[in-house]
Amino acid sequence: MIYNDIADLVTYGIQSGLITETDKNYAVNELLELFHLEEYEAPAESSREICLEKTLCNLLDYAYEKGILQENGVVYRDLFDTKIMGLLTPRPHEVVEKFWNLYNESPAAATDYFYKLSQDTDYIRRYRICKDVKWTTDTRYGTLDITINLSKPEKDPKAIAAAKLAKQSGYPKCLLCMENVGYAGRINHPARQNHRVIPVTINGSQWGFQYSPYVYYNEHCIVFNSQHVPMKIERATFGKLLDFVGQFPHYFVGSNADLPIVGGSILSHDHFQGGHYEFAMAKAPVEQEISIRSYDDVKAGIVAWPMSVIRLRCADKDRLIDLADHILLAWRGYTDEDAFIFAETDGEPHNTITPIARRRGEDYELDLVLRNNITTDEHPLGVYHPHAELHHIKKENIGLIEVMGLAVLPARLKAEMELLAEYLVSGKDVRSHADLEKHADWVDEFLPKYEKITEENVMDILHAEIGHVFMQVLEHAGVYKCTAEGRAAFLKFINTL
Repeated sequence: MIYNDIADLVTYGIQSGLITETDKNYAVNELLELFHLEEYEAPAESSREICLEKTLCNLLDYAYEKGILQENGVVYRDLFDTKIMGLLTPRPHEVVEKFWNLYNESPAAATDYFYKLSQDTDYIRRYRICKDVKWTTDTRYGTLDITINLSKPEKDPKAIAAAKLAKQSGYPKCLLCMENVGYAGRINHPARQNHRVIPVTINGSQWGFQYSPYVYYNEHCIVFNSQHVPMKIERATFGKLLDFVGQFPHYFVGSNADLPIVGGSILSHDHFQGGHYEFAMAKAPVEQEISIRSYDDVKAGIVAWPMSVIRLRCADKDRLIDLADHILLAWRGYTDEDAFIFAETDGEPHNTITPIARRRGEDYELDLVLRNNITTDEHPLGVYHPHAELHHIKKENIGLIEVMGLAVLPARLKAEMELLAEYLVSGKDVRSHADLEKHADWVDEFLPKYEKITEENVMDILHAEIGHVFMQVLEHAGVYKCTAEGRAAFLKFINTL
């Protein structure tokens, strides 16, 4: 059977365009070496479509059976199947050359090729991504996207124990470094033999362009500095974001903030996230136009969104950069005690911005989301962070993706919601179950809205209510609330510009 699986994998490589018929014998021989085989009997030719997940599973089972794969847990299997797929993945220079040749036809042709390649090589594991639970919820701010992330496999206890004992390596410095391309990985760092990066020049500096292995939305890409330098929101950031969407006008791109709590998960390496997707925030209209002195040529306004967003639009990106920098510097030093906004306390800075760039026809557009990471005894995780009553659904940081209107919720919620659905339909006491008790107050709050909960409608109800919790999460994260008082305080800051 191993010969059949090797033949199937090589056929998959040809069918997906990773290799050609000319490469067939070479690919077979590479796989024979990997599986310690000295002979090969080619099975009968087949034109059927190959299931990559099943083929890799068979190969991994064989490797474990023969002692080639020492442990059978998911971490070890992922390390080994990435090594397998690396044998079929084109060399970096081939990928880069083809990308830029296609770019000369159109930027979309180049990204279409690279996105498909990233999936075909199994760098983006399609068969895991499809397990994510996704839905939308209509709110007064627009239609929010909700996803429960199930595509990241949980480490088994053996792998966790081994990772604690493993020697700590400084190479690559982090998961976003250029040196990850082709890296074999280790128990505490994923393998990347099937990973490719497109070098891009943005705003005169060298960056890399790749896709996220855990795509949360269509063509979810990461653009990262070629040097391992920390996140920093500054004037040059706006230039880089606008330059990128100038080169790839069908994509948006944005940056996480550069402070803890309101920032992303990797603050140690400067990077952006983008993609071919329009989020609810991008669709949200301007609720109030504003005028900023000396920038009458730039359209500006406050966006109808639960977080505090200033939208700027102009055909001249240099004018946008000037104004965005002016707003950033003003916000960094802004304090309004009445609105509980402090630029710093005890020397610790609190104010920063989450910026997002896109094209609108010939115009460039920048959304500047005002952020503040101050904490108090009442809100130790952040005043402008989901408050404790929402932690049963969302406790993690509100980064760029959430800011724009996509909730990335923890995997635990899938099982909890299925169990909660059973309890609601049967009328059981939610507080009687240890895993559901944390949801009880929430359930008490929404239950009166519904005349009857049945097997047919219970999940729709839970999805809608989770979506409305996420709306509240965004409202908590908003520095200025969507109230008369909040808007007056927002305009007070605008008038200082």
